[in-house]
Amino acid sequence: MFADVRKITSLAWPVLIGQLAIIAFGVIDTAMVGRYSATDLAALGLGASIYVSVYIGLTGILVALQPVAAQLFGAQREREIGEEVRQALWLAAALAVVGFWFLFSPEPLLSIARAPEALHDRTVAYLRILAFGLPAALVFRVYNSLTNAVGKPRLVMFLQVAALIVKFPLNTWFIFGGLGVPALGGPGCALASIAINWALAATGLALLAKLDVFQPFAIFSRFCWPVWRRQAELLKLGLPMGLSYLIEVTSYTFMALFIARFGTTTLAGHQIAGNIGAVLYMTPLSIGIAASTLVAQALGANRPEAARTLSRHGIMMACSIACCFGLAVAVLRPLIIAGYTPNANVATAAMPLVLIVTIYHVFDALQVSTAFVLRAYKVVVVPTVIYAVALWGVGLGGGYWLGFDVGGFAPAWLTGARGFWSANAASLAVAGCGLFLYWRHVSSRRLYAAQTASTDAV
Repeated sequence: MFADVRKITSLAWPVLIGQLAIIAFGVIDTAMVGRYSATDLAALGLGASIYVSVYIGLTGILVALQPVAAQLFGAQREREIGEEVRQALWLAAALAVVGFWFLFSPEPLLSIARAPEALHDRTVAYLRILAFGLPAALVFRVYNSLTNAVGKPRLVMFLQVAALIVKFPLNTWFIFGGLGVPALGGPGCALASIAINWALAATGLALLAKLDVFQPFAIFSRFCWPVWRRQAELLKLGLPMGLSYLIEVTSYTFMALFIARFGTTTLAGHQIAGNIGAVLYMTPLSIGIAASTLVAQALGANRPEAARTLSRHGIMMACSIACCFGLAVAVLRPLIIAGYTPNANVATAAMPLVLIVTIYHVFDALQVSTAFVLRAYKVVVVPTVIYAVALWGVGLGGGYWLGFDVGGFAPAWLTGARGFWSANAASLAVAGCGLFLYWRHVSSRRLYAAQTASTDAV
């Protein structure tokens, strides 16, 4: 077990640092905009929820490159990796068109929130700026997926940390103004983000062309048009993956849209709780990505027993660490919340929500680590169904029922934003247990098939 933990850790820590650097974008945005105005902070929470829904749904499709490339890498079929990367870049271009339209015309989604005019206008401005950075973000996701697939996550980590260093001064300049730039508030942090996204995309492409580690793949050795067979194969895997990502993130997005009806203070408290939850999420996510890489490489090398063992150890590792983190946040939550906002009303609204976050984080770790190892097996359809039932049904449906006290049966302490967060925790428990049981079935079936094939060969 300890050998597997070391392998997973060696890949997970660079992913974690890189992911924390990216999630720190949101932390910095929340903290800095919160000191600009409460309205801009609420607009940031609302706009970020919509942007993340679009971004995660589209990048989830592109993440299909990771298990495909990892299995090819394990099988030592390096030239095919280059072809898959070229096709993934074409797919990113097509997805960018779709995403741009959603972000530049967000009114249908904003209508659900019934936001006041001032909040609505600030949110629209924020999203329209981010629309111009989406193509770059999708290109960088292709680079990210490839580096993870071949076990080189540090090549992403260094870029993400460098981006974080640049983020703070850019935010300060655009949010609060200076040097001839007016104070832009919330939309200012969006402007800083798109500048960084384009710099990351350009650097990622340059590294794919120049670094020795990518030379065997011959990614830019020739030009090619989209190959529909390969595009179909990526989409066959990527669309259910993207849908599962979309289900996961929209369960949170629509929760934010509904919570917006309770007022700006409640929405700001929800934004803080969500941001803390996102920071906690990065550790099991990183472990899941690392375990997925190793599992896919083992499957590509036709070692299903090693893949099953690596999967189990990765899941156990993610859940154990989540228990420790949840306990620490529960104890330190007054200090953590004070770091986000000086507003006493917002802090009071956030306090019970953060307590719920510490509980659901354990189930979040179970579901995300298990989902990633299932993707290494290229199993995506059933997990998507599990997500839909759990997160949309139990989470969003249950949250609406509790939060708005539909029928008048919900206890007072489970109404409002607390009801949505409690139902979300329950939905993650359902999803995590369902995915884990399905992984046991899939891995056992794969191992049995390999053993049968070996016996027949003898």
